[in-house]
Amino acid sequence: MVVSFSKRKSKSSKKTEEPRIFFCNNLCSIFFRSLFYLTFLTIFFFFLIYLWLSFTTLISDNVLHICVLSRKLNDPYCLTADSKPVFQMSTNLTTKSDVLSKDEEIGYEVSGDDTKRYGVNVISGEDHKTKKESVEEQDNNYIKPKNEEEGYALRAVTKYLKVQRSWISTRNKIEKSRSCEGKGVYVYEIPSKFNRDLLVDCIDMVPWTNMCKFFKNDGFGEAIENLGQGWFRTHQYALEPILHSRVLKHPCRVYKESQAKLFYVPFYGGFDVLRWHFKNVSNDVKDRLGIEVLKWLGSKESWKRNAGKDHVFVLGKISWDFRRNKDSWGSSFLDLQDMQNPTRLLIERHPWEVNDIAIPHPTYFHPKTDYDITSWQDKMTSKPRRNLISFAGGARPGDPSSIRSTLIDQCTLFSNQCRFLNCSDGSCDKPENVINLFQDSEFCLQPPGDSPTRKSVFDSLISGCIPVIFDPYTAYYQYAWHLPEDHKRYSVYINQEDVKEKRVNVVEKLMTKTPRQREDMRSYIVHHLLPGLVYGDSNAKFDRFRDAFDITFDNLIEKINKLV
Repeated sequence: MVVSFSKRKSKSSKKTEEPRIFFCNNLCSIFFRSLFYLTFLTIFFFFLIYLWLSFTTLISDNVLHICVLSRKLNDPYCLTADSKPVFQMSTNLTTKSDVLSKDEEIGYEVSGDDTKRYGVNVISGEDHKTKKESVEEQDNNYIKPKNEEEGYALRAVTKYLKVQRSWISTRNKIEKSRSCEGKGVYVYEIPSKFNRDLLVDCIDMVPWTNMCKFFKNDGFGEAIENLGQGWFRTHQYALEPILHSRVLKHPCRVYKESQAKLFYVPFYGGFDVLRWHFKNVSNDVKDRLGIEVLKWLGSKESWKRNAGKDHVFVLGKISWDFRRNKDSWGSSFLDLQDMQNPTRLLIERHPWEVNDIAIPHPTYFHPKTDYDITSWQDKMTSKPRRNLISFAGGARPGDPSSIRSTLIDQCTLFSNQCRFLNCSDGSCDKPENVINLFQDSEFCLQPPGDSPTRKSVFDSLISGCIPVIFDPYTAYYQYAWHLPEDHKRYSVYINQEDVKEKRVNVVEKLMTKTPRQREDMRSYIVHHLLPGLVYGDSNAKFDRFRDAFDITFDNLIEKINKLV
């Protein structure tokens, strides 16, 4: 009985524990499965958020592209089947595809049609204003876009400038020695028909003057004795022979292509354009020499190696003179396919072409030594300024968009505050008249002329006269290497539309500037900007300063180092 009872008890105990084990198994299974699904859904949810934040929407050719951006991908992965967006992300900045700096790892490729329409068609992930946008950046929005396309174009302008500023060299700040290691400059010995021979026909190059006098002294022109040492009658288009002479004596010039970092092509494309400006010849004739020089370069291994990306051309006119449209003015040199990769140095750049680099117009002052610069600086800071405002220019009665007539009227109305030098009667043909006027003035009015930029802006700056800018394309959207991003330090901006609509009197507005404000601005111009705005003598030797030529070629080397 005991044994039997014991067995029954054992059996009963077993039946009692089995439901408990079964219940625990079910509950634990449900719990862990729920936890697994919840974890999976959470990860998937955050993954979707990550993808959403990584998407960008691009619109081109009436097609909507949804693309995923990645720091590890050079190009976006686009979900649109069998299509390619107009804008391509790239970490290699070369030509029209470059709108943002390499550090930002985002760029844009511009379609030819859009470029012809309104300069560029850009959609950026930074189009909207962020909290990080500084007050200064907001103040620099000088033009109010009339539509969305203009908004894209204007934002592209500032992005291209940002790219160009990313190439500004810091060598002179961090290196005391001026070593030529990794900075070799090679000068091609091209046939003389591409440069010096173009200056031979200087007598009838333009109808109203003999250009030969401007080609003396390595392109500086005739000396101006009464202005002192280093002053010449330099023509505004003389950049090509001036820089050619300097490059030939560059301390880092090399004579073997294998030792070069930068290749300089001494083609005088500006004078090639100028010689045909006033002659009735076909477009084929105007384009012939440019095509020939590229054909000559095409046979060189040094050109083929990097497709011209490490080559530089100096073109001493405005970019539009090399981008002929419907009319017969100029050449199409910069629209040629082989000219898309090289760097082009011009006195006025195309605002939506990143390889167009604007450098200062040549002034009349070409110092040879540090002393030439410091003595001129001392003179400009101590010079009494008898005129609050001056304007050297002429009216443009045939141009309804010009504000010059309004400025002349306002200036002559306040003759005790503003002095007008009429260039229409030839008064500005003598450099002494212009320079003496600017030396006597606190502010110099700089409205646009035939194009937005003016040589007069640089003449005023080296004279210690604060330029008054009416169009941001005159200076702010041009000279990223030679003028600071903070434009208020060296200039006053007055919107030309306000002048045209007579919403502002320029003289009255400038009268509100205090003597301390004027003095601070002039001191900055003379001591910080002036040395970098002049092109030194072809035999110049500077120890304390870097002139416009030095700054330009330092930055060119920096650009090549980053891109090639």
